[in-house]
Amino acid sequence: MEQRHPKATEAPFRLRGGRVHLRDWRLADLEPYAEWMQPHHRWRQLDGPYYPRVTGERITRRLDTMRQRIARGFTHPRTRMVISETDVKTGAESDALIGTVSRYWQSEETRWLSVGISIYDPANWGRGLGFEALGLWCQYLLDQPLDLARVDLRTWSGNHGMIRLAEKLGFTREAVFRRARIVEGEFYDGLGFGVLREEWAARFPGGFASHLQQD
Repeated sequence: MEQRHPKATEAPFRLRGGRVHLRDWRLADLEPYAEWMQPHHRWRQLDGPYYPRVTGERITRRLDTMRQRIARGFTHPRTRMVISETDVKTGAESDALIGTVSRYWQSEETRWLSVGISIYDPANWGRGLGFEALGLWCQYLLDQPLDLARVDLRTWSGNHGMIRLAEKLGFTREAVFRRARIVEGEFYDGLGFGVLREEWAARFPGGFASHLQQD
């Protein structure tokens, strides 16, 4: 079961992949994170653009909350982690924040979990980094004692990159909420994707990290 009142983590937790890794937050992440939260960035046009724009005040409150979380340590399993890129020439972990992965409950009573991912710089899109990061994240969550039967991903019909990512990871399009989202005055569909535990295991026998090693 999920630990609700854990002790502070002794050492930063990290999930290593090939080209990216997932790690805990640190104070040095907050300044670049605050900049990427500004509404003018292109990624904001794809990640929930139908929600109200994040204000400077809200960003400040979020940073204050994150400072407190960093100071006291993180819950396990993690709810949000930083995506960092690996230097393909040296294999060194740059540790610079390039995005985040997250999770939230659709229904904690029935262990119904959704995941999210954001990669901020468009220069990093289309390089397979999202596939690796979200794959590591899903595997990590399925390996936890959360008794998950499935993992969900929610997006909208205008976010073609997220749709391709979900399908590449083996998620099935399970729900289409027609004309449920409005972006720049136009209607789009809300989409729900899901993958069952046994489907994930069949697609990535030995775990997602083993799949990366084979590639």
